Amino acid sequence: MSNSIKDNTKRSKFLSLVLRHDPAKIGLTLDPEGWADIAELIKKAPPRLFLSSDVIEEIVASSDKQRFKISDDGCRIRANQGHSVKIDLKLTSSTPPAVVYHGTATRFVDAIMKEGLQPGSRNHVHLSLDLQTATKVGKRHGKPVILTVDAQQMVADGFEFFLSENNVWLTAHVPPIYLRLAE
Repeated sequence: MSNSIKDNTKRSKFLSLVLRHDPAKIGLTLDPEGWADIAELIKKAPPRLFLSSDVIEEIVASSDKQRFKISDDGCRIRANQGHSVKIDLKLTSSTPPAVVYHGTATRFVDAIMKEGLQPGSRNHVHLSLDLQTATKVGKRHGKPVILTVDAQQMVADGFEFFLSENNVWLTAHVPPIYLRLAE
């Protein structure tokens, strides 16, 4: 069994796919809060991935973005955020910092400044606490552009924010009036 960084990247992408977007791809069932049984996940995963409980624990522990969480009893796993499937993470409304950030690519800026930030196929818009994280996110899509979000004014205007377990700020939508290009 190979446990290289490259192999764990493939495994992490697989976990993101089935825990965030398409559990039916392998016949996996998520409960209403997004939890999957680890034994079932291992059984239904493609054999070429060589998934085991130890490998899953290593991926969860070593993930710099902390995308996944293992339940306290060690029997279940779920993604912390980023879902396009309907689940309830049982997040409670939280007050964000006055300003949060969103990293995107230059080709999306005009549309965003007209329509605001939309969740697309996901359940929430994802916002970062700092410029460095937003820049990393933006680089995944091309030349990065960082937008500042006036979260303080959004809260004052009645918008709700949630903080995921891996410190990503989530909200349903960010209208363009709250957006500015970062300096």
